[in-house]
Amino acid sequence: MDKYLYWLANVSGLGTASRECLLEAFDTGAAVYAAQEKHLAMVLEKVKLEKLLEKRKTWDLDREYARLQERQILFVCTADAEYPERLRHIPDHPFGIYYKGRLPQPPKLAVAVVGARECSDYGRFIATELGKELGAAGVQVISGMARGIDGISQLAALEAGGESYAVLGNGVDICYPKGNRPVYDRMLVQGGILSIYPPGTAPKPQLFPPRNRIVSGLADVLVVVEARQKSGTLITVDMALEQGREVYAVPGRITDRLSDGCNKLVKDGALVFLSPRDFMEGLRQSFPEKLACCVTKQPVSSGGRVLPPITPEEAVVLEALDLYPQPLEKIREQLQVKLTERGFRTFSNNLLTILMHLCLKGVAKQNSPGWFSLDI
Repeated sequence: MDKYLYWLANVSGLGTASRECLLEAFDTGAAVYAAQEKHLAMVLEKVKLEKLLEKRKTWDLDREYARLQERQILFVCTADAEYPERLRHIPDHPFGIYYKGRLPQPPKLAVAVVGARECSDYGRFIATELGKELGAAGVQVISGMARGIDGISQLAALEAGGESYAVLGNGVDICYPKGNRPVYDRMLVQGGILSIYPPGTAPKPQLFPPRNRIVSGLADVLVVVEARQKSGTLITVDMALEQGREVYAVPGRITDRLSDGCNKLVKDGALVFLSPRDFMEGLRQSFPEKLACCVTKQPVSSGGRVLPPITPEEAVVLEALDLYPQPLEKIREQLQVKLTERGFRTFSNNLLTILMHLCLKGVAKQNSPGWFSLDI
């Protein structure tokens, strides 16, 4: 971390292009800081030059640099080799990134999961299952740590032993929303907290849309779990498409307003998310090398305990369960063809036993006598 580059990043009114032009002309941040006004004027227009000179007079290099270190906040910019490689190639890439913890690892696959803050039980279930699947596979989960889908998917990935990275719409030293403090604290150990805004920057509505390009920019793939027709989530989708990222959408009921945005994305050509398992198969085909760099984790439940292994027969029964409770006989009917095709012949006698085992393992629940559903 270079204190001169940190100073340059805090000169207001300079965009990434202007800062990179200065570094191209003077080679280092220290050289920019020491350059004469007449030489700086050859690179910057008058208004920008005045702001840089003013910052040079008022900015206490050593004090500000020491304050950053005291708060255990790191800073990386485009001049550094550690700068996230995925971000270098997106339109309007940020000059610098502040972070706590660590940065996403370039060779490993990264998936961004975004969606509605006020999500439904359906959205909560999908976000949880997807987060678990990605975390268990060692895939990096990127999101904004917002209430709802973002935070739910990230916590699930962390509890599965995986890693996750949050891109905030405020300074990295501020946990927002406060209710996601457990996610924030855990990511400092199992991932990182990132922001394009200086420490101390309070969360404001206008700061969140610009950070969305960083969420999608850090990922190889974007998954939209739930979104209304007019949703801030769709801003992230537009940015992901502009950046050339694959976009998946979770379809929903046509009468569900929280699924309007996702259903329209599917209509417009987005890839369809059918299940975490199907999604992972798509990743294996599209990103075999990056997925190979991920380390497989052991899945754990929402309480943090390691889940017992699921047998092949239990897995097939689990596929027949829904978020909504179903009677035993309906589950049996759905399984008849599927289990026979897969070579299981004895389920009719022990289906109830299998369901009870799944309940004990924390992946299913008995809602009332003879009625079962998935356990979210």
